[in-house]
Amino acid sequence: MLDIKVIRENLDWAKEKLATRGIEAKQLDELVEIDAQRRKAMVQSEQLKAERNDVSKKIAEAKRNKQDAADAIARMREVGAEIKDLDSRIAELTDKQQYILLRLPNFPADSDPIGPDESYNEEVRRWEEPTKFDFEPKAHWDLGTDLEILDWDRASKVSAARFVYYTGAGALLERAVFNFFLDENAKEGYTEVIPPYLVNDDSMQGTGQFPKFREDVYTIVDNDDPDKPLDLTLIPTAEVPLVNYFRNEIIHGEKLPINVTAMSPAFRSEAGSAGRDTRGLIRMHEFRKVEMVKICKPEESWDELEKLTHNAEHLLQKLGLPYRVVALSTGDASFTSAKTYDLEVWMPAQDKYREISSCSNCTDFQARRAQIRYRDENGKLHLAHTLNGSGLAVGRTVAAILENYQNEDGSVTVPEALVPYMHGMTKIEKQEGLI
Repeated sequence: MLDIKVIRENLDWAKEKLATRGIEAKQLDELVEIDAQRRKAMVQSEQLKAERNDVSKKIAEAKRNKQDAADAIARMREVGAEIKDLDSRIAELTDKQQYILLRLPNFPADSDPIGPDESYNEEVRRWEEPTKFDFEPKAHWDLGTDLEILDWDRASKVSAARFVYYTGAGALLERAVFNFFLDENAKEGYTEVIPPYLVNDDSMQGTGQFPKFREDVYTIVDNDDPDKPLDLTLIPTAEVPLVNYFRNEIIHGEKLPINVTAMSPAFRSEAGSAGRDTRGLIRMHEFRKVEMVKICKPEESWDELEKLTHNAEHLLQKLGLPYRVVALSTGDASFTSAKTYDLEVWMPAQDKYREISSCSNCTDFQARRAQIRYRDENGKLHLAHTLNGSGLAVGRTVAAILENYQNEDGSVTVPEALVPYMHGMTKIEKQEGLI
């Protein structure tokens, strides 16, 4: 959430910044007007409360001196009624202010490419050349089906479209990938966490999913009243429970930066994605992802973003998967992010790069919503900065391995880094199906 004081004192700058993220100036004008009315009402309320204290003393003094206090008592009632009306008005204006603030995205960093969509993203660097074959490469969904390690048909029967069964070597490969990621992240100083997969509304609001993106998630409903949601939602990413671990906490400054990682399922309704990536592992309703989260001091966060991004790149390099890093434009970056680098892995069958990780600096945007603070060496409290990045999306990594390591005979070579996690298996070949 943005700081209303920053907007109030730098209105033209705030309008210019948020215009690059699709926010109209009139929204900020309305916000500042509400803020002005609220602050004026608060001053009036405080003045009346001070007057009420004075009148109370006068009434007490009059009673001690056995004097008539009727006028003072009458005034006391008037002041009390005025205070009640003002406090009600303040609460109403506060709700209106919060409603707008909770729906405004983070300020983009000055270094962000400016543009309304992904076509304005800027490539930062590449690692290795795209994989080339002397045969026509198969898509990972065909490879997985032919090898009988991925089964979409039965998953659709059991669940719905955009779900999959991993079987045999496919299940082993998925498990090998996320165990490899967790081990490598631990080597880089991340503490592994197994978080809850259901979180409450305060947690979803703390990281910025609520209220703006309620339609993108799966919320638990009351069995006795299906129209009534309970205060529990399946996580769309482990970022939510990892960041909210620190919600409403004061951290000793010496402990920062804090680095945590977790593998979890991620559940997404994929609202608005009809017709996009309907085949394969790219856009699923349920998938596994290893997440990395950093909590740090504001002056450290930009260096920590670079470290976070290199941590994610390290995983792709160890797997030998060609990729590129792109800086997202102001219109393509996530709601909470001030700056995001996307890692895009090469997919030979699609002949293009596809996102496999987003590494973002959310500055104090989430920390203000979630009240994550730290105490410096002088005892002063500050909002922390939060960062998050995929390290990495597991299903998309499996898809990239299948496509980049495929052989002409339809088998798939196991990347060297994963062989120990695959019980020594060096090649995935067609297996006998379960039935």
